Amino acid sequence: MGELIKEGKIRAWGQSEPTLEQLKEAHAVTPIAAVQSEYSIMERKWEADVIPFCRENGIGFVAYSPMAGGFLSGKYHHATFKGDDVRRVITRYTEENMQANRVLLELINRYAEAKHCTAAQISLAWVMHSEHIVPIPGMRSDARILENLGAAEVTLTDAEYAAMNEALSHITIHGNRTDEDIAKLGTIEGSQQEVAKAER
Repeated sequence: MGELIKEGKIRAWGQSEPTLEQLKEAHAVTPIAAVQSEYSIMERKWEADVIPFCRENGIGFVAYSPMAGGFLSGKYHHATFKGDDVRRVITRYTEENMQANRVLLELINRYAEAKHCTAAQISLAWVMHSEHIVPIPGMRSDARILENLGAAEVTLTDAEYAAMNEALSHITIHGNRTDEDIAKLGTIEGSQQEVAKAER
């Protein structure tokens, strides 16, 4: 990557989901411009090491799935995901875990009501409270685009942000997102296709 930068073929480079060790090793060879990893009110593991390293070294942090696959928007009440929707195999989105995690939505909704905005906008505002973190939410409709853009007008004060984090520290997140689980989607799809062929 360093050679490509010298040749003018790329301007910068980054990594996705690196551990702190991987990030440090790569950054020492060719400075990294950005790290893209899942980060939201529901997934905060990078706060322990990767995000502080990025902040200290001027590396941008791009948060994908900042609304946890739409769960934090409060628009999904049951596990009704179908087809090639990856949420079918991620344990956070089982019916049991979605119901257990509703306590998280209750917290977010309290702030949304106080700020006269939506749960999605509070979730994005929480991510954007850290100036070097940029969320990249998924959007499938014009309405969602407008809603997400509206989050730029929602501001959490330092005190509100700290209070949210204090409350979050007492909430247990049920379920996880792992590469192993995501790999199962192909197996499920393959099995369904075989069944369909047999039925024909």
